[in-house]
Amino acid sequence: MTEFLQQLVNGLSLGAIYALIALGYTMVYGVLRFINFAHSEVFMVGAFSGFYLARLFPHQGIVAGLVILFCSMVICAVLGVLIEKLAYRPLRNRSTLTVLITAIGVSILLQNLGQLIFGVNPKAYPALFPQKNIQLPAGVTVSSNQIVVLCVTLALLWLLWNIVMKTRIGTAMRALSFNPTAASLVGINIDFVISFTFALGSALAAAGGILYALNYPSIDPLMGTLPGLKAFVAAVLGGIGDLPGAALGALIIGLVETYVRGSHWSTYTDAIVFSILILILLFKPAGLLGKLQTEKV
Repeated sequence: MTEFLQQLVNGLSLGAIYALIALGYTMVYGVLRFINFAHSEVFMVGAFSGFYLARLFPHQGIVAGLVILFCSMVICAVLGVLIEKLAYRPLRNRSTLTVLITAIGVSILLQNLGQLIFGVNPKAYPALFPQKNIQLPAGVTVSSNQIVVLCVTLALLWLLWNIVMKTRIGTAMRALSFNPTAASLVGINIDFVISFTFALGSALAAAGGILYALNYPSIDPLMGTLPGLKAFVAAVLGGIGDLPGAALGALIIGLVETYVRGSHWSTYTDAIVFSILILILLFKPAGLLGKLQTEKV
């Protein structure tokens, strides 16, 4: 029971990080109907932003950590807007395949720029928040970093939900997702809404990058590839384009990965995670919370 509860805590912490990345995938897909595969590199830039910003705060502290987190989110929000404006906006009226290939190209470009600017060697990540282990009943240990991950993720999910459901820009995002033509006819600024969507998703990816680096304290320019793919699997599992679905899928993937990694099947952890993608596409392609939509040709 102790091992089960310990893995449950670890799985929820990992799933929370995947949720922040998966929400960026699902928001962009909901608005533009394509997968932004450069999103995982924004995740990497977020982690490196926190790494270099930490040098400006020689003393650990909750306030300093939150400031670094916020500044990294702003940096990646700007990066997301630039990627959309320079790479995707000129191709908006092209085929989905063209945009998808461009997204892969942007991903590779950011990986190589990361190696050029940050170097190819892994870097030890600084402790942005005070380190402490908390002993719970039944022999379960929770680290302060895991508590930070869960609290920050819940706060950001709550903020995202309120933005999408209770603000004018959120209403515009939902309208654009439902019917782009009708949204433009009623006066919605399509370019601004899409840029805002990229900024929001990229900011969440930055937060995910920092929280991931706190729990797996080594970063490199290729660090975003595997977490990004697993977050994509989570988004598809929950229902791509559905915000609650992305969060649910991320928690499931985090728990599955953690429990498998702690078993004698640990060698096949990644294979099992990605097999979930195959199964969900075969038997429930709309995802757990998604709905199949009939499209006219």
